[in-house]
Amino acid sequence: MGIKDPIILSTAYFPPIEYFARILKSDSIRIEAHENYRKQSYRNRCHIYSPNGLHPLVVPVERGSFHKVPIMDLRIDFSSPWQQLHLKSLRAAYSSSAFYEFYIDEIEEVISYNFKLLTDLNQAILTKMLEFLEFEKEILFTDTYIQDWGDNIDFRGKIDPKQKTRMPGFNPGSYFQVFISKYEFIPNLSILDLIFNMGPESYSYLYSC
Repeated sequence: MGIKDPIILSTAYFPPIEYFARILKSDSIRIEAHENYRKQSYRNRCHIYSPNGLHPLVVPVERGSFHKVPIMDLRIDFSSPWQQLHLKSLRAAYSSSAFYEFYIDEIEEVISYNFKLLTDLNQAILTKMLEFLEFEKEILFTDTYIQDWGDNIDFRGKIDPKQKTRMPGFNPGSYFQVFISKYEFIPNLSILDLIFNMGPESYSYLYSC
């Protein structure tokens, strides 16, 4: 049974597994469009399982050093070849995974497109991931900034790389990961880790979380 109240999520770059588990179990989803950019969050980064363990992929952004920048106005910085670096990292991490070849062409197409705004890139990613997962969900942007939506529905600051404790309502199990025999299982990585390793079974995994 879905949650009747909407959930509020931040925009995110290849969001973590929890992000999609929350979407699957909710009837109404809103993406925050009116907050200011927050550093070191999933808004412009994700975590994958590389040959050397946990590895961040970060989209560089342009922003004033002393000014608050609305997330909808945040521009991507193309002064470095971040797209090529991200694709190279994905090849190193997942080229031997069961479903890499099945998904990589469409993922590469999204990453390689020169979106000017971070939110446009993230929205294209979200649309593509929902298509892969076969989620039929209407996802809208917020109309205005509201500081306090209520703890039960506001995940803007809770689904965060710095969050060390598991949130109530999210109980991820283990699944096969390419380098699990070298290190150990790493939970709640980017959705990319799940779909490359689990493919069509990703939906069932998310539903069980």
